[in-house]
Amino acid sequence: MTVLIVGGSGFLGTEVVRQASAAGHRIAATFATRPCAAAEATWHEMDLRDGDRVEEIVSSLAPCAVINASSGSANWAVSAEGSVRLAMIAAKYDCRLVHVSSDAVFSGSRDHYDESCLPDPVTPYGAAKAAAETGIRLLAPDAVVARTSLIIGDVRSEHVRLVHELVAGSRAGVLFTDDVRCPVHVEDLAAALLELAFTDASGVHHLAGTDAVNRHALGVLIAQRDGLDASRLPRGIRADTPLLGALNVRLDSRATQAKLRTRLRGVHEFLLTPFACPSEGSSSDPLEGEGEQSPR
Repeated sequence: MTVLIVGGSGFLGTEVVRQASAAGHRIAATFATRPCAAAEATWHEMDLRDGDRVEEIVSSLAPCAVINASSGSANWAVSAEGSVRLAMIAAKYDCRLVHVSSDAVFSGSRDHYDESCLPDPVTPYGAAKAAAETGIRLLAPDAVVARTSLIIGDVRSEHVRLVHELVAGSRAGVLFTDDVRCPVHVEDLAAALLELAFTDASGVHHLAGTDAVNRHALGVLIAQRDGLDASRLPRGIRADTPLLGALNVRLDSRATQAKLRTRLRGVHEFLLTPFACPSEGSSSDPLEGEGEQSPR
């Protein structure tokens, strides 16, 4: 049976492809602009805005599961309409769907957010992700909506790459001390998504790390892991800027964690792991393509 990974050439998608292949699954993956060099999957060009193309791929492959690891950023036609379109087609062909959403669906007005909390986005990206969640839960009630936070790994991660560039002085910007999230390691997230794909779970699940850290503290941890001079990381306060977005979004993943074998580590644990360079030819596109200048 085939597993279809939408957005398979992105940072998260590449890791899902790698782990699914290692588990012995037959893998098909899609890309919007360029395929990944990974040989584990058969690659298909697909734009979520093209309903005929989406249906052609799903109907021809007849996958047992579809994992939507695409981003689309704030593009409503991709992130919202495209994701709902994919859900409708997956339901039509009786394919199990796991859809990756984001902590950007929340405003940060609460102390923490568990799976029962309703979206209240304050950015266009968050609004698109929230709309996708609503449509998917209505049209494909057996699907999993998996909300996650900042995805960390090697320099293919936007957040890690930002730290490297700030230290090198090749990129302008600051890391905010009042912008808090619960980062997750890409390997943990990919493993949890695959585990959920092969259970009977449905509805909203939170897949974030156990530690809440601000963006500057996260940058310092990344710099220390990668042997960089953390003192070169500029800091700032986002509340003093006109930038939109929630300041403090702490995803509570305890209910989901209790159902999973995969352990979602906290950032203070997984950033103790030495830095590993990505393999040659791997994609540099993250799930989320936004950096510190444009908070989610």
